[in-house]
Amino acid sequence: MTDARGDLLLAGAFAALLLAVATVGPTVVDARPAYEIPVERGTEAEGFGSATADPWTEVPAATVSLSAAGASVPAADDVTVEETKLQAVRTDRRLYLRLSWADATVDRSTNATRAFADAVAVQVPANASARPPIAMGSAGNPVNVWYWSADDTTEELLAGGPGSTTRFDPGTVTTDATRADGRWHVVLSRPLDAPNANRTAIPDDADMDVALAVWNGSNAERSGKKSVSEWHYLALGPGPQGPPYQTILWIVAGLAIVGSALVTIEGVRRTRGE
Repeated sequence: MTDARGDLLLAGAFAALLLAVATVGPTVVDARPAYEIPVERGTEAEGFGSATADPWTEVPAATVSLSAAGASVPAADDVTVEETKLQAVRTDRRLYLRLSWADATVDRSTNATRAFADAVAVQVPANASARPPIAMGSAGNPVNVWYWSADDTTEELLAGGPGSTTRFDPGTVTTDATRADGRWHVVLSRPLDAPNANRTAIPDDADMDVALAVWNGSNAERSGKKSVSEWHYLALGPGPQGPPYQTILWIVAGLAIVGSALVTIEGVRRTRGE
């Protein structure tokens, strides 16, 4: 009877291990891609610089969650844009990023008193191999910011921490925007090469971090009152690159499974020894 009981316990242990693998495995596999922005290869002739270009319909879109930036400005947590779609295309010459988000109103002018324009920004590390602090980088680890506003403003900025932005002059970022079905669609693009040390050199053999910000003008969003994302990464490398979240989580899950198996086997052995 003791051997039969032990066999049942051992069989149960293996069933539990199989269940753990079936449950944990898919979650682990999905962990890293959750922050990955796929990057398609394209050509200049396809016209990705236009927000309405037909080839954009074939480019996969990643959903990027947004939340309040937590800045120390009045009503900083009162923001309205909760997510944006991000598409990315790399040609031999440029990187194109297309952002799309829902906005019930069109806010273009900043001429009236307390009027603010809708806007969007993309943040990338000045040094693509190092991840800066997400709040506009730091003095020793700055970021580049590509900014578009519905009042027809396009800026390329360097930031070394909150409130430290300076404008690249001349700028190399170009933008195009359209509005359809209650959504903004904005393309920001920049040449791959960096003409000076402070501009990001966009790699073709490694991933690159990217973060987003969106302002809703009708909600008096401006400056630090904005919706922002966490760091994500553009999959620019030839294969799986970037933070090895998937590998790390598989190792942790594997160790947990092995540990569970050892404890169970030891329990079976003690039961058989009774």
